[in-house]
Amino acid sequence: MSHLNKTKGIRDGESQRFAVFGGVYNNHLSLKATLDDARQRRSDTIFCLGDLGGFGPHPDRVFPLLRDAPDVQVMQGNYDHSIGHRLEDCGCGYTDPRDNHFAQISYDYTLEHTSEVHQDWLRQLPTQFRFQWGTHRVLMAHGSPRRVNEFLWESTSSDAFLSYLLRSFEAEVLFVTHTGIPWKRRLPEGGMVVNVGAIGRPANDGRTCVQYAVVDIDKERLEVEFVDVTYDHERLAEEMREEKLPEEFVETILTGWWTTCLEILPAKERDKGRW
Repeated sequence: MSHLNKTKGIRDGESQRFAVFGGVYNNHLSLKATLDDARQRRSDTIFCLGDLGGFGPHPDRVFPLLRDAPDVQVMQGNYDHSIGHRLEDCGCGYTDPRDNHFAQISYDYTLEHTSEVHQDWLRQLPTQFRFQWGTHRVLMAHGSPRRVNEFLWESTSSDAFLSYLLRSFEAEVLFVTHTGIPWKRRLPEGGMVVNVGAIGRPANDGRTCVQYAVVDIDKERLEVEFVDVTYDHERLAEEMREEKLPEEFVETILTGWWTTCLEILPAKERDKGRW
């Protein structure tokens, strides 16, 4: 299924809350903590925008938390498409040899340790969600509506370009992930774009927590807040070392600073990091 259309009406005087996250990256500990937090906040529905695998250990510990949850809807990211179709790489969109080197390590590990039943499940996931939330036409995609592995960075996505995306895909609010760094913007021409970041690793800000988006909406209003989630990152680092994943990956989990996938960062985003 390449596209999923769903609508969820909101009546006058009624309000709802949704949780949106992406980039699980095999981090079953942060996923459980995020789901627990979203449910404690009484989220009506929880949306995962894809890339369940990569970077972390034990992918088969991630999928049951999502498959068996009636309040969770899951989208296919580029990683999930590649794992589901047993492809040779993650299709992440990197161009730098060092970025691709580490991406291949994480992809090969994830493919090897994902059971066939979960690979088949990933292959059939939808690639987009559409909703009518009150007066708002909402579209959710992984990288962008144009391409699953397109990077929408805050510093390089102009208002004009984002407005063009909304017009082209007949949406007023767009949620994406893929970059791993959260940001949101209300556009001068109207509309809103939200990159929900990733919950699988820190956002290259020197903090070990991860973030997801909480959306509060009534008939006319739509507000988005990024919420910090702490989890047992030291335990995750131990599991990564036990699985012999690169020490560069472990360092990111323990320090909050990226050590890989740096070359894809635009200058402004990279300047905010350590490396």
